Amino acid sequence: MSVRAEVINQFKQVAEEHNKNLAPLDDDLKLLESGLDSLCLAVVVARLEDLLDVDPFTTNEDAPFPVTLGDFIQSYENAAK
Repeated sequence: MSVRAEVINQFKQVAEEHNKNLAPLDDDLKLLESGLDSLCLAVVVARLEDLLDVDPFTTNEDAPFPVTLGDFIQSYENAAK
């Protein structure tokens, strides 16, 4: 599974598990408008670290904080290289 597909899968899975209404997922979607709260996003990050064996937010302290879903996915794609 690609990094993009895994990120999207985790967003959907966490939203379902936490009974959240997930906005349509596209690259321009602002994370704060995704329907996931900060706890849900933390769960997504933790699961992605387990699945992809990378956490782009601790490996590169100079990395900008992602604002959109596209930024979030790109953070993981860049860290996985």
